[in-house]
Amino acid sequence: MKRIGKYIISLIAVPAMSVSVMAAEPAVTGQDTPADTPEVTEQAEAAANSSEDSSIDIKSLIFGHIGDAYEWHITKIGQKDIVIPLPVIVRSSTGWHCFLSSKLEEGPYKGLYCAEGGKYDGKIVEKDASGNEIRPLDISITKNVAGLMINAVIVVLLILGCARWYRKHDVLKEAPKGVAAIIEPVVTFINDDVIKGSIPAEVSGKYAPYLLTVFFFILVNNLMGIIPVFPGGANTTGNIAITLVLALCTFLAVNVFADRHYWKDIFWPEVPWWLKVPLPLIPITELFGIFTKPFALMIRLFANIMAGHAVILSFVSIIFITVKMGPAINGTMTFVSVFFGIFMDFLELLVAFIQAYVFTMLSAVFIGLAHEGSTKTENNK
Repeated sequence: MKRIGKYIISLIAVPAMSVSVMAAEPAVTGQDTPADTPEVTEQAEAAANSSEDSSIDIKSLIFGHIGDAYEWHITKIGQKDIVIPLPVIVRSSTGWHCFLSSKLEEGPYKGLYCAEGGKYDGKIVEKDASGNEIRPLDISITKNVAGLMINAVIVVLLILGCARWYRKHDVLKEAPKGVAAIIEPVVTFINDDVIKGSIPAEVSGKYAPYLLTVFFFILVNNLMGIIPVFPGGANTTGNIAITLVLALCTFLAVNVFADRHYWKDIFWPEVPWWLKVPLPLIPITELFGIFTKPFALMIRLFANIMAGHAVILSFVSIIFITVKMGPAINGTMTFVSVFFGIFMDFLELLVAFIQAYVFTMLSAVFIGLAHEGSTKTENNK
């Protein structure tokens, strides 16, 4: 059971994230363009030229492009949008239905359609006997779910490619090449400096598979979100459902396999007795901290990645906001917008690695704190 236990967290991470994103609420169909794609400018330009008195709704533009959708927008040629329809899987009042999202473009299909406005805006709904819109059980393969699956496959291929090289070569006689040359120093850095540096040596090997999986999974998803063309552009780690499941996996790794000293420090810490009885101030605070730590992990990753996409879109929008201010101002602001947009793209490459590193490091620290008893026992010996 001990050998099986160390792989439980790693095995449930990716499937659980897929289910959670399937259940997440996607944005309006057709507003699924990646945050960094050229289609952003096309939509903004069309909105700017539609009416001289109209103004661009920046908020809708930004959140529409970083949100989820039932189709994957590739590009636009002339007036035609090139999209990949994705499977819609719902359980409505008439039973289970599975069809491509392109069926919804022509109107209601089997009583199902995408709502326009209201609290279910952009989501698949049906009408009840009273004519009110209701939500069926929706586990559709949305853009974020598809992106999650693609990125998971990329992670597996990278690791298997590295392992294949090591099976065919003697590392004592030949330096790693290709994928192995990239993966090896990263694995060594995370394992030696982060995992072993934060978790007692007696149990660090137990958590290394999970923490290394988390690091590479987050890193690949962050990098793929920056790429503006298919299969990149899906805002996966900017989706709070995905960061929630990642944080939940760390929560389970910390609390399910923690030693008895961890729970003793929570419910009966070494503090003056009047802080524990009759009112357990410190135990309540420590118990509350069990949940705030994974919550901080979830919000940190989600907010940083989503903010990066939003900032890039905001710089692009400046070009169209300043159209009516004259060619001099518009030309100057266009240069500023493009310059800072490119700068933010390069900055996002750094953020992609930093956020993967920070999530892994904090997870390792929290896990290490749950095994302080192992260190105390070793020191007593």
